[in-house]
Amino acid sequence: MSLEEGLKALQKQDYTEAIAQLEAYCQQSANVESPFYIQGKMALARAYRASNQKEQAIKIAQELEQYGDRETRTWAKSFLLIINAEERKYGVTSSHPIAQLQTISGRAGQIGVKLAMRGIGGNLALASGVTIFLLFGMMLVSCLALLFIVNNQDPVMGLGIAVVLTLIFNTLVFFVSPWIMDLTQHWLYKTRWVTIAEIKRHSPESAYIIQQICQEKKINQPRLGIIDDQNPTAFTYGSLPNQARLVVSQGIFTYLADDEAATVYAHELGHIVHWDFAIMTSAATLVQITYLIFVFVRQIGRKDDKLGNAASLVGFGAYIFYIIGTYLTLYLSRTREYFADHFAAEATGNPNGLSRALVKIAYGILEQQQNSHQPSSLLEGTRALGIYDAKAAVSIGTAYRITSDPSQIGRVFLWDLYNPWGWFTELNSTHPLTGKRVRALSTYAEQMDLPTEFNMANVIQEGNQLEYSKLYGNFIIDVLLLNAQLIGIFLGLLLSAILFKSTSSHAIVFLALPIIGFGIGTLIKLAVMYPSMARATNTDIFTLMSDPYASPLRGRPVKLKGQILGRGDAGYQFGSDLMLQDATGIIFTRYSSRLGGLGNFLFGWRKVQKLIGEDVRIMGWFRRSITPSLDWIQMSHRTTTIKSYHRFWEMVMGIIAIAIGGFLLFSVSQA
Repeated sequence: MSLEEGLKALQKQDYTEAIAQLEAYCQQSANVESPFYIQGKMALARAYRASNQKEQAIKIAQELEQYGDRETRTWAKSFLLIINAEERKYGVTSSHPIAQLQTISGRAGQIGVKLAMRGIGGNLALASGVTIFLLFGMMLVSCLALLFIVNNQDPVMGLGIAVVLTLIFNTLVFFVSPWIMDLTQHWLYKTRWVTIAEIKRHSPESAYIIQQICQEKKINQPRLGIIDDQNPTAFTYGSLPNQARLVVSQGIFTYLADDEAATVYAHELGHIVHWDFAIMTSAATLVQITYLIFVFVRQIGRKDDKLGNAASLVGFGAYIFYIIGTYLTLYLSRTREYFADHFAAEATGNPNGLSRALVKIAYGILEQQQNSHQPSSLLEGTRALGIYDAKAAVSIGTAYRITSDPSQIGRVFLWDLYNPWGWFTELNSTHPLTGKRVRALSTYAEQMDLPTEFNMANVIQEGNQLEYSKLYGNFIIDVLLLNAQLIGIFLGLLLSAILFKSTSSHAIVFLALPIIGFGIGTLIKLAVMYPSMARATNTDIFTLMSDPYASPLRGRPVKLKGQILGRGDAGYQFGSDLMLQDATGIIFTRYSSRLGGLGNFLFGWRKVQKLIGEDVRIMGWFRRSITPSLDWIQMSHRTTTIKSYHRFWEMVMGIIAIAIGGFLLFSVSQA
């Protein structure tokens, strides 16, 4: 009997089997304070309620109401109120007794309270307008350039054709893309389209929130979908608000309490009300068009020598537009997440519920990775759409996995809130860092005179005591070091220009010095990224995740003990990256063969499967970015030791570059 089997039975609505599995699991569990036991009890209570055995469900909820953990007590009180409402024959279409929930710690007694954002997340309308305007302009300029390249004899007609084709194409994409997504959802994830009644069976408050928001905002109820996957995620897509799709995975109902699931639905409905999915569909389409134009123009230049120079120039411009457009779209995506969180807080009166939901989603993602031995293809495929960036789940999920103490979990937010690398790496993310979202939600809780989740006041107080010289002192230098190869190339070109002016040197100097600069930059960066392992200390994963000074550049030499859970590459059967678990959490580890890509493939093919489940000792360099990771140099298990060579190829590349550049300079001097 297992918790996983019981949860699967509950998901399939086989309540008899779920009750049998979960009762057996809870009876066999030795630690009644563990989050797994509590999760099993909550699931058992839901199974009893669904099978109309209300007395047993109430008994379990009353038991959980006596726990010392505030979150468990909150869930139990909410669950009891739901059952009481059902006893009074509460229906989805009638008025929900949500005002009674004010007795629960951490949420308001009314919904629809207007909350000031106080500068949080920027301006949604401005971000949307500027992003779409610039992306449209970039794409239009690229289209016009293409017409000029092919020597159109009538530029005025060319302008008209470009505008008309641009509008027709984007209009088609805008309206057709949801149907394509429907087919993709069915094919890849087996999405089930369900009624509001089924949502009510899983989460009564979610059903109420859906109807309440749709009624107030005068929009049609979105098409509701459920993906039978325990990885918790939720997303919306569509073209118009009245034709929207709102999809959640089964994991949302497994890992979240009723009120927390309702905040997730409110968040996604916020995207619909704000037209976010429509704007993001347009923005993403325009960005991709600029990239396609870049590829197309490059092909023209290769096929026609007469157009080669012009095509190269236009292609370069299109690629620059693509890069700029990508970052504009990422900025827009982060902004819309803040506004959807704000909408959910207002619509439910429960900002703390959404804070808990975000943390528990991270925990659920981590737990499912442990069970499946590799990251989820669902989370990878819907990463940009989902309520939570699965890549960021490791640190927060690790914290929740070992403790439900808000102050302990809050320590992991320090890196998000205060480390400048957090802001820098967030530029490449579709979602704001979790710590920033929770801080914003805490601000809304304070406006409602509610106690804040995760005690963010203490987190901020601890953050103010950090050594800012240590956080910011080397940041600019580190950013330069992160781009040392590019800087080396630039300096090489600059020095070449000076030498070419002052001497009669051959133009080959313009090639030799940048190559040498690249090699020197590589070796300098290498020395900073991989310090001596003589400084390695024994530690655990939670301690690493709680380090507010961690950097993606300066690796921290560490030693860990744990178990290999599985591969770190979603859906890739020959991946060489691994997931390591110790008593405190999970971290992704990266392998590098001395034979390069071929060696990584052979390692993933022949050795990784044998390592899964093995207890290991591992040494390497810890790095903190959106996804914390460990570049390992040595792994020991049983009597075998495996080496990894992250420094090898970069060192070889740097030395070879310097040697080639030196040889070219020597040949010039001998000419």
